[in-house]
Amino acid sequence: MVEIVASPREAVAGIPDAATVMIGGFGEAGQPLALVEALIDSGVTDLTVINNNAGSGDVGLARLIGAGRVRKIICSFPRQSDSWHFDDKYRKGEIELELVPQGNLAERIRAAGAGIGAFFTPTGYGTLLAEGKETREIDGRHYVLEYPLRADYALIKAQIADERGNLVYRKTARNFGPIMAAAADTTIVEVAEIVAAGGLDPEHVVTPAIYVDRVVRVASLREAENSAVAAQTGATR
Repeated sequence: MVEIVASPREAVAGIPDAATVMIGGFGEAGQPLALVEALIDSGVTDLTVINNNAGSGDVGLARLIGAGRVRKIICSFPRQSDSWHFDDKYRKGEIELELVPQGNLAERIRAAGAGIGAFFTPTGYGTLLAEGKETREIDGRHYVLEYPLRADYALIKAQIADERGNLVYRKTARNFGPIMAAAADTTIVEVAEIVAAGGLDPEHVVTPAIYVDRVVRVASLREAENSAVAAQTGATR
């Protein structure tokens, strides 16, 4: 049964040092910022993080890296114009990088959730990314053997959950969420809305509740601002 928790801090409670954590999102689209911020506040460190990139700006995953909490990152796009936290840590030798082509990254995560032991892909053959890996020629084409990527925890973001933990996503914010939910031992989800069981059209459910362990409703930025204004107004009366 899914656990509906009251706060992001409660949602990430119990994640230990040295855990492997998948974090959803393509850049900031679909990144569970509230959960990542709560992870930073928890003090957990020495993490291995699996994500599409290495964070941007000064929020979420970028701030987690900047705080020195990530020992290793497995991703496709570690560098961009605002990835200064990763750049700084990498140049200082303070973070390890495993670079994975994006298609391989998605398939390795999917394979973990699907129970696939390994798979052959042509991507990376003949490059540095294939060094030390098994290769095979199949029907005249060369392939590299890749293994699944599993995690202790997945932190993902969805738009709506029902009380049982079934998930609906918002447009491209869906990205890595569904496959990460299936590939982790414990999946923690932040959502904008929680509805009663039966409140979702079954045809619209993307991630079924069987893959979800904890759900927390996170107020939108607008709601948070309105709450802050209301609290301030009440305090000055």
